[in-house]
Amino acid sequence: MRRPILEFWYDFASTYSYLATMRIEEAAEAAGVGLLWRPFLLGPIFGAQGWTSSPFNLYPAKGRHMWRDMEREAARLRIPFCKPNPFPQNSLLATRVALVGTDRGWTPAFTRAVFAAEFGKGRNISDPALLAEILTGLGIDAASVLEEAETEANKTRLRRVGEVAQSRGIFGAPTFLAEDGELFWGNDRLERALEWAGGRARRSDFPM
Repeated sequence: MRRPILEFWYDFASTYSYLATMRIEEAAEAAGVGLLWRPFLLGPIFGAQGWTSSPFNLYPAKGRHMWRDMEREAARLRIPFCKPNPFPQNSLLATRVALVGTDRGWTPAFTRAVFAAEFGKGRNISDPALLAEILTGLGIDAASVLEEAETEANKTRLRRVGEVAQSRGIFGAPTFLAEDGELFWGNDRLERALEWAGGRARRSDFPM
């Protein structure tokens, strides 16, 4: 029997995408829901709203709360956490690499490893040497993947992914999209998104 699918949209620079990534597979398996991993870039979406950086940088009070909240949530989930420097990190190359893997099955493992390096160890994910190290650790030919990631075809593909994100109303990360187009935003909405995708939410209880 076919499992319902939930799309998982995330940006490697996103703090709460880190939390979601480190728990989404177990949660989806328990809910009987399949996942479609959708790496994308928030930068163009923020730019369209007139933002030149993360809102957590633009609004200091919001940023201070977010960092404290990340500490609490990481401790609750028992995963390591440290604030990367700089923040936000340049996630362009990592996203291009993740996009290469979406048709080959290794994007989830690569995504977990990148987030763990960035928010777990404070490493710089814009460094090609780090991404090569991660790919090699996964048994993947790093040189060929990094070369493919920088091709015009892959760059164009990523731009189109961004256009799809904007056309579907995505404004932040992580975002979860059910097959009927219902959108859930934020790590704290993961369980609700899985309930909806799996058909366990009583949709008659929600205004449309």
